[in-house]
Amino acid sequence: MGSRLMMFISAVVLASWVLTAYGAHYHAHVDRKQWEVARNDEINGVARRNKRATDDEDSSTVSPVGDASDLPTCLLCVCLIGSVYCEEVDPDMTSVPALPKETNYLYARYNKIKKITAKDFGDIVTLKRIDFTGNLISEIEDGAFAKLIMLEELSLAENALVKLPMLPGKLSSFNANHNRLKTKGVKANAFKKLNKLINLYLAHNELEAVPAIPESVRTLHLQNNNISTVTVDTFCKSNNTYYIRPNMNEIRMDGNPIVLAQYPNSFTCLPSLPIGRYQ
Repeated sequence: MGSRLMMFISAVVLASWVLTAYGAHYHAHVDRKQWEVARNDEINGVARRNKRATDDEDSSTVSPVGDASDLPTCLLCVCLIGSVYCEEVDPDMTSVPALPKETNYLYARYNKIKKITAKDFGDIVTLKRIDFTGNLISEIEDGAFAKLIMLEELSLAENALVKLPMLPGKLSSFNANHNRLKTKGVKANAFKKLNKLINLYLAHNELEAVPAIPESVRTLHLQNNNISTVTVDTFCKSNNTYYIRPNMNEIRMDGNPIVLAQYPNSFTCLPSLPIGRYQ
């Protein structure tokens, strides 16, 4: 009797343990399934939300049609804080874009801008650098840069200019390489009053003479023009044989018809001779 009772108790305990273990496994399995379902629901929800956001963005995007001037500047260009990049814009950019207030730097290279007007920059006096390299600019209205009192760097290289407008007095670098400039299109005082100008690039034009150069200039590029003569007063001073021009350390005049050796007194005030043809 005693042994049978012990066997019965053992059987009950074993059965209880089996049922408990099975129940724990069942609940763990259910919890795992519930977790997986919840995770999948979340993933699917995120996917649906992302798709809706993409659809909304696609539906609100303006398709570029017509001339670039019909579209907001920062839709066509890259606008960062203080900088606007409008390079090789598609569709064609044929005029200066309207700029956000307090723009410091404008890069509008390799477009099809043909003209710069006096209204293009409005009252954006914060501009410090403008680059119009590689456009089709053939005309710049007088006063186009008049209000840009902070402008330090201006590039009009690779355009079709035959004359220059009045330039801002604070310029430190001016580039008009590869245009169609002739001496008659450059006013006598175009650069003379720019007492902060350091780099002046006028190469690959049609200049017949060296314009008046301010004493602040260090680098002067005049190669590949039509310059055939210089005088003592071009770089030095005929009335002061002791005059020295220490700042100007690079003058390029190669590719001009002038033979520099014929004008030995024209370079006595310079720290180094111009680069060019001497025989």
